[in-house]
Amino acid sequence: MVPEFKKSHAFTIGVELEFQLVDRESLALVPRAPKILESLSDQWKDRIKKEFIQSMLEVNTGVCHTIDDVAQDLRVVTLHLEQKAHEQGALLHPTSLHPFSRALDQQPTQDPRYLEILEDLRLVGQMLITQGLHVHIGVPDGDTAIWIVDHIRAYLPLILSLTASSPFFQGIDTGFQSYRSKLFEQLPRSGIPASLGSWDEYVRLCNMLMEGGIISDVRDIWWDVRPHPYFGTIEVRIGDLPPTFKEILAITALIHALVVYISKNRNLPPPPHRLIIANNKWQAARYGLNGTFVDLDVKTRLTQREAVTHLLARLEDTFLELGSKKYTDVLKEVLTLGSGSYRQRTLKERGLTFQEIIEETIEGFWNP
Repeated sequence: MVPEFKKSHAFTIGVELEFQLVDRESLALVPRAPKILESLSDQWKDRIKKEFIQSMLEVNTGVCHTIDDVAQDLRVVTLHLEQKAHEQGALLHPTSLHPFSRALDQQPTQDPRYLEILEDLRLVGQMLITQGLHVHIGVPDGDTAIWIVDHIRAYLPLILSLTASSPFFQGIDTGFQSYRSKLFEQLPRSGIPASLGSWDEYVRLCNMLMEGGIISDVRDIWWDVRPHPYFGTIEVRIGDLPPTFKEILAITALIHALVVYISKNRNLPPPPHRLIIANNKWQAARYGLNGTFVDLDVKTRLTQREAVTHLLARLEDTFLELGSKKYTDVLKEVLTLGSGSYRQRTLKERGLTFQEIIEETIEGFWNP
């Protein structure tokens, strides 16, 4: 049975960051998560959690009301994890794919649910050594959640192009700005969802999947955006992990403003067909901010960069209302400098090794 949609305060914020654990000397992925988790005191065990592989850990905020709250919360827990990782000879690497470690060398987390998923996915699952940014926004009820999920889909490619940080995989340049997104799309029940229409329709779909033995829980649906009835949120999952703390906050602010804008504008036109959204996502994954974006509102083809600029202008009043206008300066900086993938490639073209690129990325995470 699908759980009832938990009531939550509208527009509260929760953020999940997935970090790679790399060896302090070799900078290769290293399976230190179990030892780090064992070293945590009880107060941190709900904030730092295991993930699919042992060379990865997830950081969670509590329930936050503003982006400034998110900043304070994430800073404290991430710095604590950095310290615990350091004690185990590891560093946190903030990108969505490690550039040279091999997927088949990674050790799965010894958790019954993860092992069951891995047995089903086999090689597809073994390749999934990816990290992402997940943002939860509280909404008051299931129908509001579905309205937002249906309409925010059109903007998901722009979030991907801004966050793209996974150009390299297993020692090669993939040609993509976000190869993580292409790996993730190989999973069943992933990618851009179809329009759902109502909470009742979502429940009907989930019940059919459960009755057919396809899923055992709604969490087994891995869409790029999904309602999360356990938390009373919508969860935006499309983003790569941005390589700097300030970009993580800026993307969270963008998602927050988008959800508020969509929730308060119930006369929005129907979203584009799923195939158009999927093509815009392909362009974001392959070409990033230089990719094309078909915008049916203005009936033209834009670059993803131009579409982001238009979106920021549309959301300006919402950012002001939420007190998060200052974070748009960071988004504009990304439009100028490029996302993490572009910056990694630039370093590679300058002759840096993968290890040197990782060092640069880690050193830059907290830069203002």
